[in-house]
Amino acid sequence: MNLEILTPEKKLYSGEVYGVQMPGISGSFEVLEKHAPLVSALKAGNLKILKDKQNNTAQFEVQGGFVEVLRNKVTVLVEGAKQLGE
Repeated sequence: MNLEILTPEKKLYSGEVYGVQMPGISGSFEVLEKHAPLVSALKAGNLKILKDKQNNTAQFEVQGGFVEVLRNKVTVLVEGAKQLGE
């Protein structure tokens, strides 16, 4: 599935991923391939990208925002974010 992480200033990430774990306002949740359509609010926290099934990951610290899942594309809109561990 395709993932895009966007802030008001720029696109932080764009690419094919296996899954993504996000800090929802009611608790963390994970989206995998062919997930049902979804719109959810996000709170500040860590967003973890599962790049493939071999545990290759990337992490971002995100501020609040929203996520939309539609037709195997995940769009994350956040107020701000920075990549961790690079």
